[in-house]
Amino acid sequence: MATQPTPAEAATYPLPAFYFRVKIVNLGPGSDTSFQEVRGIGPEIQTEDVVEGGENRFIHRLPKAVKNPLLELKRGIAPLKSPLVKWCRSTFESGLAVPLAPSVVDVSLLNAQGQPVRSWSFGNAFPVKWEIEDFKSTKNEVAIEKISLSYSYCSRVF
Repeated sequence: MATQPTPAEAATYPLPAFYFRVKIVNLGPGSDTSFQEVRGIGPEIQTEDVVEGGENRFIHRLPKAVKNPLLELKRGIAPLKSPLVKWCRSTFESGLAVPLAPSVVDVSLLNAQGQPVRSWSFGNAFPVKWEIEDFKSTKNEVAIEKISLSYSYCSRVF
């Protein structure tokens, strides 16, 4: 017997990719987690090719490990008081004299009512790259910073 889908599950398809939310747990509620773009949701299993001994027609592709790409967050350059900027500064400017402070990062795709319809959780995430896009005198756009996070595991919540 099938159960009734929740309103989040009954979302219309295809889902729009422009309405999403990022929550970095250790930064606390109300943190500045508005982003222009999120990339890197896509774990991949690495494989190893093993040639069968004595039989040259077959190559077996065996699983090795799960490889997680960097989770990239793009947004306009934030002020120094931003909790995310403080986390990045603590990570990069300490010269690794201060222990890393990993966090859980949740990314949710939202419906028109602002309710999550798909969600992913990234465990033990920490910043590994903090990049500012090029400045150009001919460019009439907002200055963008890109924060790349490494993480141990990714799980799809729903």
